[in-house]
Amino acid sequence: MKVTVQSKPWRTPPQNHRPSARPSTRRDIGRAVGRSLRTGGTLLAAALLVVAGPLAGPAGALPARAAAADPAEGADPIDFVVLVDQSESLADQDLARETEAAALIGQGEISERSRAAVIGFGSSEKAGQSPVNEVCPLAVVDAAGRQRLSDCVKQLNRRDRARLGPGTDFPAAVRQAVTRLTENGGTAGDGGPAKNPGAPAAPKTPKVVFLLTDGRLDVSDSPEYGTDAPSRQSNGEKRLAEELARARAAGVQIWPLGFGGEIDRAALTAMAEGGYRGACSEVPGSAPRMRVVAGSGQIDKALQETFAAARCASIVDGTAGKPPADLFVTIPPIATDGSLTVAKHDPKVRVTYFDPRNRPVPTRGDFDGSAFEVSGADGPVEALRVRNPLPGRWRVHIEAPEGHRDREVAVRAIWQGRLRSAVVLDPVAPRAGQEAVVEVRMQTRRGVVITDPRQLQGVTVSARITGDGGFAPVTVRLADDGKAPDRTAGDVRFTGRLTVPATATGDLEIVADMAAPGVTSDRRPFHTTVTQGTPLLEAQVSVDRVTVHPGDTVHGWVDLTNHDSAPHTLRLALEDEPGGTGANSGPGSGLALAPATVVAQPGPATRAEFTLTVGKDAPLGALGGRLVVLDTGRGDSKLDAVFLDVRVEAPPTWWDRWWPYVVGGAIALVLLAAVAAVRIAVGRRTKDLTGVRIELLRDGVVLHTLVVHAGQSPGGEYEFGIDQPRGAAPTLRRGSRGGGAHRLRRTGAGELLFRPHRGRETSIRAGQPVAVDECELVVRDRRPAARGRIPAGRLLPGARRGGTGRPGRTGRTGRPGRTGGSAPAGDALPPTTGGPHGPGPDAPNAPTTTPAWDPDF
Repeated sequence: MKVTVQSKPWRTPPQNHRPSARPSTRRDIGRAVGRSLRTGGTLLAAALLVVAGPLAGPAGALPARAAAADPAEGADPIDFVVLVDQSESLADQDLARETEAAALIGQGEISERSRAAVIGFGSSEKAGQSPVNEVCPLAVVDAAGRQRLSDCVKQLNRRDRARLGPGTDFPAAVRQAVTRLTENGGTAGDGGPAKNPGAPAAPKTPKVVFLLTDGRLDVSDSPEYGTDAPSRQSNGEKRLAEELARARAAGVQIWPLGFGGEIDRAALTAMAEGGYRGACSEVPGSAPRMRVVAGSGQIDKALQETFAAARCASIVDGTAGKPPADLFVTIPPIATDGSLTVAKHDPKVRVTYFDPRNRPVPTRGDFDGSAFEVSGADGPVEALRVRNPLPGRWRVHIEAPEGHRDREVAVRAIWQGRLRSAVVLDPVAPRAGQEAVVEVRMQTRRGVVITDPRQLQGVTVSARITGDGGFAPVTVRLADDGKAPDRTAGDVRFTGRLTVPATATGDLEIVADMAAPGVTSDRRPFHTTVTQGTPLLEAQVSVDRVTVHPGDTVHGWVDLTNHDSAPHTLRLALEDEPGGTGANSGPGSGLALAPATVVAQPGPATRAEFTLTVGKDAPLGALGGRLVVLDTGRGDSKLDAVFLDVRVEAPPTWWDRWWPYVVGGAIALVLLAAVAAVRIAVGRRTKDLTGVRIELLRDGVVLHTLVVHAGQSPGGEYEFGIDQPRGAAPTLRRGSRGGGAHRLRRTGAGELLFRPHRGRETSIRAGQPVAVDECELVVRDRRPAARGRIPAGRLLPGARRGGTGRPGRTGRTGRPGRTGGSAPAGDALPPTTGGPHGPGPDAPNAPTTTPAWDPDF
């Protein structure tokens, strides 16, 4: 008999724009009813359960697993028991750390379908004592179960010496754990054949025992093991071997963790190797092994790492600090399920969680595509379980009242990436004995294909083919190394060749299995059939390998050859699309096919074209899923299948569309502004009067001189006046004062214009005298003039030669022995003495005898 299990479409949590703390009441009620019915309850019991809520069962009772959601929606469950050594050899501080370590893995479990129990153990040495103390019976670690674990695990700190002996009875502890994990039908053999002949079958749900201890087997005072101490120890060792064999037969793994200096390493190794040796994957380190740490202060981290290895998860250490503080931990992009665990030690510490976008997340409910659930807030260990976490750096803010801030708080993240494995086979329907190429790629729940090989470091991928015909399963290892038949190395497409067994007939099923640290695949099967003889129809489908935006269209075509005498109607369909609800569309990726069917006419090869429209809400990245061609006349048998090589990018923004024009326009404006600035600068330089000398003359003799310095002629204009003190020679001064001002300016063309304070503006030439107030003004300019420049050595009419630096004369160079030199910047040059026609050195108002034109000026 062949049973086909049809899985439901993938679903993702709704995206809310604000956190919601409202519990999923309908889901909780349904889960409670399911538990009641599966444990043999009646509808009346179920109704009472809905009204009154779930009732706690008797101690030691094994609850049935909660109504499982679609397995694709969460991590695979695991059943585990934490055995905590409560013997007298442990100090109270060591026992407290064991308790916190047990709470950490209970609160940090990432699947709400898992079950967990916590059992303390010692010995039984007198009446009324039991070697085990079952503080937390096996329970589903959903929201309510995790809270119960947080409360009941605290009982480990209270050792009741009247009920628990001081020794260390490993056989009794292992027996109790295996019994709880296997009762009520939870035995091995429900997960298919074992990999090694003769080994027990792997359980469908992994069953694991984590054992914490500081010492070694000690039943020397336990009467049930014999009459004297030596025989009791010997019988205890034999009993432990028997219990380990029972665990191995039941498919229960043993992971011992020892701490301190009294550990019997050989005994812990024997326990790890004596239990079930199966592993969650082929990743190194996932098979049971013992571990020893120096002291109890390290067991919380060590136990979380051991737990992660046992359930094929990964753990990331965050930061630590004393409250108030911000702690940080990073969740990788490939994570689909995770928990942030906070070792508070003190229940008074309060925690607030912020996602990588620095938004506070709810303690329970959905927010921005993720589902959240906090537990243990009132205990020493708190955890935030997250489904579909936002990748990146999470912030954990801790606060505590005065008097509760002395303990260091640490945060860690345990996560797992549950990926969907998509398979294609070429040819899609091979003949018996034919070699075929199988190709596998991985995608997330949202249908986004994993394309970064760094996210799958250390991955191993294999494909297993089974089917009709009585042949043994064939397994082939797949590679992404660029060697044929793999096309490109590092593209996260794993390829290999397999030969269909010669005896194969009818249906074939191919399942891909992937293992990497922290990553598992859902082992979704690919179904096809064996072709007998020459196929009537041949089809090869192709799709453009393009990058598109949401709303764009992708083109594809099917090359068809119909060897039959009648036409065949073929259907195009998208398979393995998350959230898909239609035969020809995949809402998970927003794809729609048109047309959905094509007709293959008898005769030579033909080509039929089609389009795929990408929805506006399509996820970004490489699209997942397969495009298949089905023959509707032969029960939708597959003719061909290909992966979609379509990458979706965010639609271009306004800036993406127009930035070349904006940048080009900005460059043009900058160039225009630069040209304008240059022209303005050139114009200012052209108009600038800096260096111009104004001389005041009477009868050809220079009475006073004024030099225009830098910054004194804004806009090419300079104002000055003539002072005529009574009894003294007139002088020049800068600026306007009292009697008005004369103005000298230069135009952009370099022309000099002079306007007396009571006259009209006229054009003048450099060196040409202008009559002003019974005197004459002469303007000397350094700049060469196009015309009107007085040649070197030529004097104005009536001007007399003065000292030009001749020996023994006064000149502007100020040689030693004579007075002279230039005036300070911006000041008028004072009158100088000396000259053949002027007064002597002692004359108080002697006129200055300087040349009318200085060739060195």
